[in-house]
Amino acid sequence: MSDPVVKKFMYINRRAPYGTIYAVEGLEVVLIGAAFEQDVCMAFVDDGVYQLKKNQDTSELEIKNFSPAYRALGDYDVNRLYVERESLEARGLGAEDLMELTYEDEDDDWAEKPSVKIVDREELANLIAEQDVILNF
Repeated sequence: MSDPVVKKFMYINRRAPYGTIYAVEGLEVVLIGAAFEQDVCMAFVDDGVYQLKKNQDTSELEIKNFSPAYRALGDYDVNRLYVERESLEARGLGAEDLMELTYEDEDDDWAEKPSVKIVDREELANLIAEQDVILNF
């Protein structure tokens, strides 16, 4: 038997983390896919960039803050998180406003490396074009 073809999946997150179920459901789908060894990456555009904003406080919303769950992504080998620069800048945010998410690179003696990469719109378009499956949340 031949080896199965590994498809590349990109999950694009476009919505703010709270107010709808899209962000939390998108994160859950990513974790499930990664648990089944899919080749998974994530992109954050538009209001989706708020999903990675550090120090989220949902106490006034009276809902659970799920942002700490993003720290589990590295444990599931989800270590390619692309944030669109133009979306960050349009919202007055920069790299310093984002959570520091990391993974341990087994090919580099388990060195801890950043998972988040800020890319411009053109670079993100090229990354999207390389994927086999695109899912929007």
